[in-house]
Amino acid sequence: AQDSTAAPPPPVVAPNPSSAPAGVPRAERPETAVVVDRVVAVVGNRPVLASQVDEEVFSRQSQGQHLPAGPDSLEAVRKQIVATIVDEELLVQQAQRDTSIKITDQEIADGVEQQVRKVRGNFGSEVDYKNELKKAGFGTPEEYRRWLTDQQRRAAFQNRLIDKLRQDGKLKPVSPTEPELRAYFNEQRTQLGSRPATLSFRQIVIAPRPSPEAKARTLAQADSIVQSLRKGADFATAAKRFSQDPGSKDQGGSLNWFRRGVMVPEFERVAFSLRPGVVSDPVESPFGYHIIQVERVQPGEVQARHILLIPDIDSVHVDSARALADSVRRLVLRGVAFDSLQRALHDPSAEREGDNVPLDKVPEAYTKVIGNADSGSVAPVFKLPGAGTREQFVVVQVTGRRPQGDIRFDDVRDRIRDQLGQQLAIRRYIDQLRKSTYVDVRS
Repeated sequence: AQDSTAAPPPPVVAPNPSSAPAGVPRAERPETAVVVDRVVAVVGNRPVLASQVDEEVFSRQSQGQHLPAGPDSLEAVRKQIVATIVDEELLVQQAQRDTSIKITDQEIADGVEQQVRKVRGNFGSEVDYKNELKKAGFGTPEEYRRWLTDQQRRAAFQNRLIDKLRQDGKLKPVSPTEPELRAYFNEQRTQLGSRPATLSFRQIVIAPRPSPEAKARTLAQADSIVQSLRKGADFATAAKRFSQDPGSKDQGGSLNWFRRGVMVPEFERVAFSLRPGVVSDPVESPFGYHIIQVERVQPGEVQARHILLIPDIDSVHVDSARALADSVRRLVLRGVAFDSLQRALHDPSAEREGDNVPLDKVPEAYTKVIGNADSGSVAPVFKLPGAGTREQFVVVQVTGRRPQGDIRFDDVRDRIRDQLGQQLAIRRYIDQLRKSTYVDVRS
């Protein structure tokens, strides 16, 4: 069953003449199926049209979903689609009534442009692109853009409402029963596939630390940049010139939208307290010194830029970090508690452990030293590569291995409990909206 709360996926046009993109493939409908459009449901004062249901049916088919051929079974699918559209419309209307939820034309346009570029990139020429759009029922690329704009706007309203409800504590997960969990697992089982071979480990990452003098020089540079920005210098230009964050430097320091829990705590405390347009004082984190400017704010998330300055580290500090890592490994082998050493020495910017990581996802630097070591083994100290003197040294202990096999209920119990709990909470909220909104589902 389709999750009635999920945002509708953007169409993906595949360069395959035998399969239309996930859009509105009106051009492929048999002529006998062309009927005068009719209203199949009303939500508030907005109609749900039979053509919308047709679009979803053909969209599912174009994505490779098998739909029943029998008229009774297909009718059941259509009724389920109507119910899904009604649920989504209830959420959209509620979001539009909430004056604190703002969806700007620019963010929708940005999302549409990104999706269009992604789709267009699947084709070698503009002619091939336009031909595939026509097969999907779009007369022109502009028509496709209009359809995609509407889909993304509706999805944005739904997602923003759900995020706000969670942020306000009004959408608390519902605890599913054991039978509900097992039923959900059985429904999703075919989509889960097989369980890959995995490796579990814990680690102590030792990073070279800059001298107090190096930190002072970097802080002084950060203060100078802050003063320049507060006098009117362009933040994006300064980020391209000074920032040492390779992931955002070329984008003018842009971090786009992010929620709490994504960035390190030191960074988040400042980012979520700034007013839009204000330039922060230098903020120290395990990565260095950040200068932050928030651009826009929404409930539970912000859009920001930053400039990262990293204090210099010389070879003496690198050698000291390596020696410390070697000492830590010797202590672990002598029986000193790994957890105690980790609490005292581990680099807070690095993950503390890897739990059931698929073997093909384990970084090569780890697999080289771990090899086929069993649980409990402590690998030799190894270096994580970095630019210049930014490398780190790792002490890693294997905590478990699991062979490939079928996914069992216990393997995913916690995950599906969270997923189902969120779905049940949203389901309960939609049911409450139904009680206060006129809904008429017609046969």
